[in-house]
Order: sequence, then structure tokens, then C-alpha cells
Amino acid sequence: MNFLPTDEQRLAVEGFNRFLDTKLSPIVRRYQPDKLIEKEQMLEIFRMMLPYGMGGNGLISEGHGGMGMPWLTYAMMYERLARLSGDVAISLLIQQLGAYSLEVCSNEAMRQKYLPRMLRAEIIACSGISEPGVGSNVAEVTCRARADGDHFVVSGEKTWISNGHYSDFCMVIVRTADEGARGLSMILVDRAEHGYESRNIDKLGLNSTSTAQLFFDDVRVPAANMLITAGTGLKNTLVLFEKARPMVGLTSVGIAQAALDKALAYAKERRQHGKPIGQHQLIQGMLADAAIELDAARLLVYRAFNLIDHGVRSEVESAMAKCYATEIAVDVASKAVQIHGGNGITKDFGVELLFRNARMMTIPDGTTEIQKLIIGRALTGLNAFS
Repeated sequence: MNFLPTDEQRLAVEGFNRFLDTKLSPIVRRYQPDKLIEKEQMLEIFRMMLPYGMGGNGLISEGHGGMGMPWLTYAMMYERLARLSGDVAISLLIQQLGAYSLEVCSNEAMRQKYLPRMLRAEIIACSGISEPGVGSNVAEVTCRARADGDHFVVSGEKTWISNGHYSDFCMVIVRTADEGARGLSMILVDRAEHGYESRNIDKLGLNSTSTAQLFFDDVRVPAANMLITAGTGLKNTLVLFEKARPMVGLTSVGIAQAALDKALAYAKERRQHGKPIGQHQLIQGMLADAAIELDAARLLVYRAFNLIDHGVRSEVESAMAKCYATEIAVDVASKAVQIHGGNGITKDFGVELLFRNARMMTIPDGTTEIQKLIIGRALTGLNAFS
């Protein structure tokens, strides 16, 4: 595994960095620390990133109108975005995975109707999995799609839905039969055509992007909107998690790198006892520990994406990347706060926001504990979920 960037990757990252510094950074600063980016502004940000393959089009094949970018190349660029704004990064992550889900789904009509508009950043997607009573165990989903002639009637609630308040459509995991995991399917519900309501959730961090509750009140949806073979919803969700989890881990790497960058700058400038605090041994030890953790997390994430690029199943490697990266991001951001001392707990220096954002990332796409159970199952052959 050689993770040295190729000339093509290096040029792509350098060009995207210039865009982030000159074009996107001034926009993002207007919404920090906790102001919600409006939907039209988020769409405009996506459109601005399209030429770089970072507006939802990068991982989609050229045959379907995308750029066919390798996952590892995308990851190198995505980390830079997460350093600047975890909020925009998360919103883009959901948009990109939504486009990917449409590309690989078995419903050609839905792909033709929605994917081109996503690749032009005209509409925003979300994925409806979690429910008020259903988090890590997707097999227990209760949101129901009842067959009614050539339609399904969708009833239920979804929560913790990234991009939910922005969304023009939702790819909803629904129960179409009672046979446990075999009764789950995925159907596309269009907000304008079929109708669903959303309510934004105020959170610990990442409040500049939408996380919402979605409400489906006997929503009539054509049966033709079923995105996959009925009954394969759980299998498809677990496969998607393999891609999503290292992306969440990479978001944490970007947040942690931003925190370390701030800590390093502050340690060089702040003076105590007649010298920069970065010259004190304990501060250097904290910085060294943070840098080691961060590099280890980045390598775990890169390994997962390298496997995905080679078409290798990566459930365990993705779980390791997500588990470790999200947890060390909390530690690195906490160290950054500590190094800033009293200034670290104010809103003026930005590290308290990074700490709050980092703490958010250990929860979505399977908590740290769930990732450990996945890893433990692979090690022992014994299933803690049963």
C-alpha cells in the first residue's frame, strides 16, 4: 500500500486547496460558529465545488455523468474540506453517498430522473435510516410502506437525518413485510411530489448543517419508486456503511487536523515563563501524541479506501477506521483546548467549536461501541448482535 500522492493527486489537492482558501473560506466564516447554512447557499457551495469533483459528482462514473474519481483521491481532497468546515463536509458526504446510491440502485428510471440533477447540484438528497426507537440495529426499522394497488403508503418517522431539512427527496429504509431483516426495502420519497415534513435538530456541534427529524404521514408513493429489490434493504444499507464509515472517520481526521494546526500556531506564539509554551516539554509531548494519533487514523482511513478502490469488501477495516479516527479526534481537539488554556474555552479561538464538532462524530453511522462489536465478531467468529 503506497499512499504517496501521484502527481495527478497532488495537483488536484493543490488546486482544491486554493479554492478553499480564496473562495469557500470567506463563505464558511459567515456561518461560524453555529449559524445554519441556508439550503440555497449549500447548493451554491456544491455548485462551486463541481469543477473539482467535490460537489457530489466526483465518485460517480463518467458513464453516468460524473468524474470517476478513485475513492482515495477523493479522500485526499475531502480531508481538506473537513479541515475548513466539518459542516459542509458532512453535507457533501450525504450528497455524494446519495448520488452513489442512485448510481448503483436497480431502478433505471429513478436514476435517470434524479441523478443528473444531483450532479448539477440542483437538488439535495438524504437517506432515512435511523428512527426515534431504532439506532444501531437497522433490522428493527418500523417505518412502514404498505402496498396499496400500484402505490405504497409510507408511515413513520426518521430522526438524526443529515441534510434532512435541506432535502428534496429521501431514500427511505422502510418495512414492507414482517419477516425481520428480510422485510426491509428502500423507496424514494420526493418532498414536492409526495410530501413529507422535516424539523431541524439543535445539537452539540455541527449546527451549520442540517440534521433533522422527518415525518411521513400516510405518504402515497408509486411502487415504481422502489430503488432496490424488495426485501434487500438491510443488505444494501450494510454495504453502503462500508463506504460511509471511513468517510465519517476522514471527516474526524480533518476536524482533528484543524485543531492540531491551531494548537501548533498558538504554542509558538503564546509565551509563559519567558519562552513560547511550545518550548515546554509537556506541551511538546501533547503535540507529539496528537500528531501520532492523527497519522495513525489517517492511515487506517486510507487503507479502507484503498480496499474499496480495489473492489475488496472492507467491513472490518472501515469499522476500524471509523472507530479509531472519531475517538482520537475528540482527544486531539481536547488537547488543543488544553494547550490554549483559558482561551481554549472561549469562542474567540475556534478550538471549542472543533472539540464540539469532533465529539459529534463518534455517534453517526454506528457508534464506537457498534464498530468494536463488528471488529470483535470478525476476530472471534461470535456474533454479539444475536
